[in-house]
Amino acid sequence: MKNMIKATVISAAVTAFAVGALAGSAWTNGAKADDPIILKFGHVGQPGSLFAASVEEFAARANEKLGDKAEVQVFGASQLGKDKELLQKLKLGQVTFALPSSVMSSVADEFGIFEMPYIIKDREHMKKVQDAIGEDVLQKAANDNGYQILSYWENGFRNITNNTRPINTPADLEGIKLRTPKGEWRVKMFKLYGANPTPMAFSEVFTALKTGVIDGQENPYAQIWSAKFQEVQDYLSVTGHVYTPAYVLVSQDHFADLPEDVQQILIETAQETQAFVYDTAAQMETDLLSKLEAGGIAVNTADKDAFISASQPIYEDFASSVEGGGELIETVQGLAN
Repeated sequence: MKNMIKATVISAAVTAFAVGALAGSAWTNGAKADDPIILKFGHVGQPGSLFAASVEEFAARANEKLGDKAEVQVFGASQLGKDKELLQKLKLGQVTFALPSSVMSSVADEFGIFEMPYIIKDREHMKKVQDAIGEDVLQKAANDNGYQILSYWENGFRNITNNTRPINTPADLEGIKLRTPKGEWRVKMFKLYGANPTPMAFSEVFTALKTGVIDGQENPYAQIWSAKFQEVQDYLSVTGHVYTPAYVLVSQDHFADLPEDVQQILIETAQETQAFVYDTAAQMETDLLSKLEAGGIAVNTADKDAFISASQPIYEDFASSVEGGGELIETVQGLAN
């Protein structure tokens, strides 16, 4: 009798497990298996930023092609986490896409090439660099760390704002507490220039500027304007010291689990959106500088030659401390001509 009862209990447990397994296979996050696959795209850009415009354009194009197979959903303004958190959530499969820029230099040394001041001259130069090292160097570095780059977009050319003084030469940065992204080479660069670099998540910068925790920050116009930094900063110095690409990034493993036709649509759409990103970024550089000036922030054009002259040690450091760093610098610089 006991054996019969025991067998009945085991049979009931097996049946319950089987039903649960079937239910689990039919539902994902509350959706039925024949419902569209939900693809979350998290980024840190505020509404009105280049990031926001880029991701929303990609989502609109992709969703039109995907039909009822899948749906790209956009979560900006760090809703799904800051850059570091998004990188981790990609690995966990909690988000499908992220759009990191400077933080990639903390993922693999090779991405630090874009932290070298003034190494990228313009977008045409960046296209040549992408063609030359995008697959063999950058994609390989991403793959080695479990990621895959679908396309190269941008964050843009970075400029300095602060509440202390206009920045004309590196000497003017002496003692200024300047927020930087959490990347080794940006910190080294601003230390070299004499500033006091303070790595901080982008979502925390406005409050830190407003309360005086930091004196300034450096970002492209689109990020400065969309985050309303002009409301809490007195000076904008046009330095253009670094061009930062942005990477449409996925988890290599989780992306491979998607149906092949969905993967192909997403790759093609990410790549074709690059032209929109570059055109929008170039237009924003003109429009937003005028808006920032009209908003009352004092604008000056820095002496870029003085910054370039002061930057040589950071190149030497990269060449000596990163495997293949010297060759990478030569390759990128050679493509500018």
